[in-house]
Amino acid sequence: MMAPNTKTVGLLCADSSDLYLAKAVYFIEKKLSENGYHSMLCTTGYTFQRKQESLQLLLSKQMSAVVLVGSHFIGQEDSESDYIREAAKKTPIVLLNGEIDHPNIFSASCDDYQATKDATTMLIEDGATSLLYFYDTQSYSGRKKQSGFKDACAEKGITDTFHLLYVGDREDIDGVATRVERLWDSGMHFTGIVCSEDYLALGTVKFARRYGIAIPKNLQVIGYNNSLLTKCCDPELTSVNNHLEEISEEVVKALISVLNGGTFPEKKLFKGELVKRDSTRL
Repeated sequence: MMAPNTKTVGLLCADSSDLYLAKAVYFIEKKLSENGYHSMLCTTGYTFQRKQESLQLLLSKQMSAVVLVGSHFIGQEDSESDYIREAAKKTPIVLLNGEIDHPNIFSASCDDYQATKDATTMLIEDGATSLLYFYDTQSYSGRKKQSGFKDACAEKGITDTFHLLYVGDREDIDGVATRVERLWDSGMHFTGIVCSEDYLALGTVKFARRYGIAIPKNLQVIGYNNSLLTKCCDPELTSVNNHLEEISEEVVKALISVLNGGTFPEKKLFKGELVKRDSTRL
């Protein structure tokens, strides 16, 4: 059973204040509008119950399709994604930066695992031997990034000189800097920092300036998302471009094709690209 084409597409977003998610919503809404579609946005937060309830709300409004913006909707356990599979029996579901292999679900995402692995490998090959990985989520995408970092370290024989650091408040850049300071003061002196988000990298640059650590001479920093924040510090940040605009365009392109009677294409995986700036020697 498929939903009627009401020319309205539902969008689910966990956090509309998140720079990545907000930009994704903007791109998707823009492309939908260009194709004659309206959109309805629900901001869910991060609890499993709210995600389920919000998806059911959109289904009750007879959406032509639903786009899940970001990877937070995919559970760590496979059964935690069953609510998405059930929804796909009623209407087309599109995942931006997530993946579920199921009928009537299309996925378009960046290869976060390989992009993070490649960036980490470059740092190690350039001489960084004591590494910090800084992250803020254990979402589907977040787990891929972390695995890429760990595997790069393992393949290069770095097993006891890397550290993982979690921080939960994405707006507290001063707090990010303070967390890194505590590690440094405890004796963990690293020469390379890989971050799962650009704002985390911004915090590490702030830490380095406070402590008089020269970037990139004595410390190299890599961010992720290639956002506007990369230009908001000195030195400017090297960051992974995850091709968000292209992924968003692919999402809408696939969706419009299905709503016009076609079928979903194969899932689309984009290759992340490291944009080199002055926070690294690469």
